[in-house]
Amino acid sequence: MDFTKLPSILTPDLGLLFWMLLAFIVVFFVLAKFGFPAIINMVTDRKNYIDESLRKAHEATERMENIKQESEAMLQEARERQAQILKEATETREDIVTKAQEKAKEEGARLLADAKAEIEGEKQQAIRDIREQVAELSVKIAEKILRENLSTDAEQMKMIDRLLDDVTANK
Repeated sequence: MDFTKLPSILTPDLGLLFWMLLAFIVVFFVLAKFGFPAIINMVTDRKNYIDESLRKAHEATERMENIKQESEAMLQEARERQAQILKEATETREDIVTKAQEKAKEEGARLLADAKAEIEGEKQQAIRDIREQVAELSVKIAEKILRENLSTDAEQMKMIDRLLDDVTANK
C-alpha cells in the first residue's frame, strides 16, 4: 500500500498536526475551565436530586408501611370493639330474657295463687250456701214432720217433755 496517494487529511503533515493539537488544547482548556464544572455541577445536582427523590420515596414507603400498620391496628381494635359490643349485647339480651322469664314465672305464680284463693273463696261460699239450704230444708222437713206427728195436744206435750228430759240429761 502506498501512503503517498492518500488524501492529506489521512496523512497530515507536521503543520496540520501542530494546529490540530493547539486547537485541541484550547478547546480542552475552555471545556476544563467552563464546561466540565458546569457538567459536573449538573451531574452532581442530578445525583443529589435522584438521591433526594430516593430518600423521599424511602420515607414515603416507610410512612405507607406505618400507615398500613396503624390501619391494621385500628382495624383490629375495631374488630375487638365490635366483638366486645356483640358480647355485651348478647349478655344484655340474655339478662333481659332471664328477667322476663322470671317475671313471667312470678306473674304466673301470682295469677295461680289468686285463682286458687278465688276458687277457695267460691268453694267456701258454695259450702255456706249448701249448708244454709240444707239447714233450711231440714227445718222445713222437720216442721212438716212435727206438724203431722204433733197434730194433737197430747202428742205435743209428750214431745216437749221428752225434749226437756234430753236437755237436762245433757247438762
